[in-house]
Amino acid sequence: MRRALLGTFRQIIRLYFRHIERVGEPPAADTRGRVFVSNHHNALIDPILVLTDTECEISPVAKSTLWDIPGLRWLLDRAGAVPIVRRKDSPDKDASATAATFAKIATHLAGGGNILIFPEGTSHSEPHLAPLRTGAARMLEAAADKGITPPTFQAVALEFDDKDDFRSRCLVLWGPVRHFDDVPGQGEARVKAVTAQMEADLKELLVEGATHDERLLIARVAEMLANDEGDDSLSGWSSLGRKVELAGQTLRAADPAVVAAVTARVEQYYAELQRLGLTDAQLAAARGAQHKPRSRWVRRAALAPLAVPGIALYAIPYFIPRLAARTTDPDAISTVKLGTALVVYPLWAAGLVTLSFVLVPPPLSLVAATIVIVSPFAALEWLDAYWNRTPTHEATPDELAQLARLRIAARTAIDDVRAKLGA
Repeated sequence: MRRALLGTFRQIIRLYFRHIERVGEPPAADTRGRVFVSNHHNALIDPILVLTDTECEISPVAKSTLWDIPGLRWLLDRAGAVPIVRRKDSPDKDASATAATFAKIATHLAGGGNILIFPEGTSHSEPHLAPLRTGAARMLEAAADKGITPPTFQAVALEFDDKDDFRSRCLVLWGPVRHFDDVPGQGEARVKAVTAQMEADLKELLVEGATHDERLLIARVAEMLANDEGDDSLSGWSSLGRKVELAGQTLRAADPAVVAAVTARVEQYYAELQRLGLTDAQLAAARGAQHKPRSRWVRRAALAPLAVPGIALYAIPYFIPRLAARTTDPDAISTVKLGTALVVYPLWAAGLVTLSFVLVPPPLSLVAATIVIVSPFAALEWLDAYWNRTPTHEATPDELAQLARLRIAARTAIDDVRAKLGA
């Protein structure tokens, strides 16, 4: 049942995201006694991404309130999830309950099981890691005391280009494997050292900023550099983003005026992009820095007869998850969209298939039912092409020329910084 669920969600999550990239080596199927620690920005989407990107069995640690959601309890239990009662959810919680949970997890680790934990303690939208709690390190210490399976830990970071959007992209970054026994110290000193190592590993993988504005500037500079290199991958953006982050930290301490100059140029350029409804990636494609393979357009042309009915038949269920997510927690928008879609789409498809057999005479009814089932997947190809199209008429030649001048000014400011740093 567990394998079937993971296989199903592996396909579902690859439908929700247009592309899932990976950096680093995921754990092998025979991995035992490991604690995986991850950043937490996207509610239940985060554990699904981690669990479906590896072949080894992992039991996620989750807040106990999730077990109160109808239907979700069954899925969590089938996935081997472990409930943790957080103090914010139950201020008067019994300490013995937490101790019992930790003891259960330690036994699981010592016996060769693996767990996934989000040591920040909550899902959030901050531009940097929240302070890590020591629970993961204490679980490792308790498992090590049992002396059965030597425990290890590994950071796995998650990046999104737009975490709230259907058919956006995400990046899974696997960090190095650490052995608990290699961390010096004993007792509380070792717990703090392990927690510090987990935090350092996650920060090494993530693109961060002290503020939202700083992180946005880093992301934009990295995007421009990646597009000029003809690399539209999230992994390329992430690699450049970490370099930009380190350069910014150095310059803010040594020459804040230079950072201010770059900020002004980049913000001016992106303000004009937003006014015209364009993106830097679209301009890069228009300049010929990126070329869509001819085979992709041949494929889309072949799918057009199915894409048109797919868009028409599934327009209503396409918008229902969006409406459902409007009033939800900002950090759970994708979770609500995905959860709603998993209910709405199968019911809608079942209804259309039933109507096909009721309203259309055989053997055409079988053809109609096949179109109902297959057409939404063809429609996705065309929706992706529309969302990522190269602009040809939205801006006037004068507006595009002004945009090009602003971009050159921004890139000149960036290159001046790179020259100062010897990059």
